[in-house]
Amino acid sequence: MAILPILRYPHQALLAECDPVREITADVERLVQDMIETMHAAPGVGLAANQIGVRLKLAVVDLTAGESKGEIFVLVNPRILENSGRYVEDEGCLSLPGFTERVVRPDRCIIEAADLHGKVRKLEGVGLMARAFNHEIDHLHGHLFIEHLSALKRRLIKKKVQKRIRAGDWDLIPA
Repeated sequence: MAILPILRYPHQALLAECDPVREITADVERLVQDMIETMHAAPGVGLAANQIGVRLKLAVVDLTAGESKGEIFVLVNPRILENSGRYVEDEGCLSLPGFTERVVRPDRCIIEAADLHGKVRKLEGVGLMARAFNHEIDHLHGHLFIEHLSALKRRLIKKKVQKRIRAGDWDLIPA
């Protein structure tokens, strides 16, 4: 297993639609283990494959950030079946470290995703889990949480990132 660099906005891999996972191979299983280790090391509660430069519809979620075993969700080709309610909370992203904003997300969602055995399951998320599922699935479609902000807030974050890039303290691929 390996801890991989997490790409930073506005890296192109973060802004592109991911491809479906066609087959769960040993390489995909290794990738998932690397993603889990990378997410826990960050630390974070979710990670999409394109955040580490792999354009596959694959994500991992662990609301305990590695504190509890058996709490990890592996989402292969996830899709949202239903969103309902409204939940406003601070949200951040491992690809935009240091930036958080209040984001409106559904309070409840039902998704469908395969696991590493290829078994397709329906999963329900409420509160933070609904937020995490929606956030990671957004990533797989090339969207970041800042797209849920007002145009003004989004523009301010983009300006701050550009300023940091020019100053040399924001690498798109951190070491």
